[in-house]
Amino acid sequence: MQLCFVLMPFGIKTGPDGRTIDFDSVYEQMIKPSIIAAGLDPLRADHEEAGGFIQKPMFEALLLCEFAIADLTNANPNVFYELGIRHAVRPWSTVPIMAEGGRLPIDVDSLKTVFYKVGTDGLPASATLEKNREVITGMLRASKSGALKDSPIYQLIEYYPQPHLDHEKADIFRSQVKYSHEMKDKLLSARSQNERAVEALKTIEQQLGDIEEIESGVVIDLMLSYRSRKAFKEMIDLVERMAPPLRQTVMVQEQYALALNREKQSERAERVLIELIDKRGPSSETYGILGRVYKDRWDAAQKSGDELLAQGLLDKAIGAYLKGFEADWRDAYPGINAVTLMELRDPPDPRRLDLVPVVRYSVERRIAKGIPDYWDYATLLELAMLSGDRQKAIAALGDSLAAIREVFEPDTTARNLGLILDIKRKRNELQPWMEQIFQKLTERAKPIMSS
Repeated sequence: MQLCFVLMPFGIKTGPDGRTIDFDSVYEQMIKPSIIAAGLDPLRADHEEAGGFIQKPMFEALLLCEFAIADLTNANPNVFYELGIRHAVRPWSTVPIMAEGGRLPIDVDSLKTVFYKVGTDGLPASATLEKNREVITGMLRASKSGALKDSPIYQLIEYYPQPHLDHEKADIFRSQVKYSHEMKDKLLSARSQNERAVEALKTIEQQLGDIEEIESGVVIDLMLSYRSRKAFKEMIDLVERMAPPLRQTVMVQEQYALALNREKQSERAERVLIELIDKRGPSSETYGILGRVYKDRWDAAQKSGDELLAQGLLDKAIGAYLKGFEADWRDAYPGINAVTLMELRDPPDPRRLDLVPVVRYSVERRIAKGIPDYWDYATLLELAMLSGDRQKAIAALGDSLAAIREVFEPDTTARNLGLILDIKRKRNELQPWMEQIFQKLTERAKPIMSS
């Protein structure tokens, strides 16, 4: 079956006009059904949570997919970059779409574009959904004939040569895409096997052979599958065998440092993260992992009885988490960790009083936009425990338990709640309901953590 590559943003995005759109729903409800109805196989770049679409497969898709749809809403720079490449190599078979209310840049405003409506909930409007599907399907079918050039380059410059794209290369690429999908299904099945998950994942890795030759999306999925089962040694071994361009990406380096730290190699983890910040600049994720490195060292110093060292490491952890939150205040994870550690100082860091409302606003905005995950609810749980709000803590606990995805998530939260309970116990502020909530979280985490 011929492939149709989809160029578009991911997740829920807010445009310059303040309008929020759920692009994943646009894809699932409108774009994907339109492609299938045209007798084509939809192909979308890997989701951002897996580190973005790695460049080589993306370029291959732009060149070798027979058809493409480009969602130009919000003038996403990645989409326009990819559209430019597509127009340079394909005279036809690229269908532009856009949410109503936006304006096309002048360079592409002459393109025949499908405009779709979006409701106040950010979803494609149901009243026009079926019609939009029919129009997109019709344009894809019409483009099969090649009768109408949709690339402005080929429309305006008659002598511009079309590159020869080997059909054999396209067939190979289709096989690679099929192989990638099959492997990701196998990885999903393997990491769902509880106590046998790690062995099942290692078996798949052995079957893959030379990791440097494997499609990058599969390698990333394998790495994150190991992480989901707390197989940090296997993560380290895998990263160190990756092809250099993939190994040096920000997301892989961050996960490499996370795994190194979990395997008691905190000095190496620290070097990786500091070098990453020097090369790529600050980010909430990089500083968040660096904060965890210092937090673990602080914990070890405390347990060994070295109070002076522990105090210094606690301040370093707070500083790293603060820099992470300052890099992107929309990411509440480093913010809540900074607040919690500030509470643990003796005396408590007074800056926490100014920071708490900002962290709360950050996480509440994410939840209000409809994109909450486990960490959002866990943040609300920690805030409620810190403030002693029983009702909010109970509500946040329920939401957190329902949103658990990976084994290390409740483990991390339980550790933070244990620290909060310890300090409240020392200050005679501990209440019975706090211990009950902590117990419920640890009970829920035990079967997951032991798998």
